[in-house]
Formats: sequence, C-alpha cells, structure tokens
Amino acid sequence: MIKKEIFIGFVVGIISNTIGTLLYILIFSQYSIKESFKVAHEGGHLGSVLALGAILNLFAFFGFLKIRRDHRAKGVLIATMLSAFIILIYKIL
Repeated sequence: MIKKEIFIGFVVGIISNTIGTLLYILIFSQYSIKESFKVAHEGGHLGSVLALGAILNLFAFFGFLKIRRDHRAKGVLIATMLSAFIILIYKIL
C-alpha cells in the first residue's frame, strides 16, 4: 500500500513537472513548444527551463503534506530529485 502511494506521488510529480515546463514555455516564449526546446538546447538553457518547470512540484508536494498524504509527498520529492539528477547529467554532458 505504501509503495502504491509513493508511486502515485511520483507520477503526479512527473506530470506536474511536465505541465510546469510547458506552461513556462507557453507563457514566456515567443516560439512554439518544439522550437522553444530547440532554441533552449542550442543556447544551453534547457536545464534551466526544466528546472523552472519543477516549481510546480512545490504545490503538489505541499498540497499532499497539507492533506496528510505523506507518502505521496515523498513520491513527488523523488520525482523532483530525479528531475534534478537529469538536469545535472545534462549540464555535465
């Protein structure tokens, strides 16, 4: 049961990170989504765009804590850490 709750939180974290990244691009970019990713990759700013998208995970994390779903909050935290690790690998390579 606990693993299921952590997995649900992980999925919510991945989805909220994706939605946050897309919202950031739609609000602040003058290009299409595909072109924005291309421009960010060429300029070396793709990691920053993904990190700004992870801000939405804060709302999911604290929302789960507020309703006392601690294991789901742990899943969101794991998703955020995975995102940070992917950004770190991207920045190194």
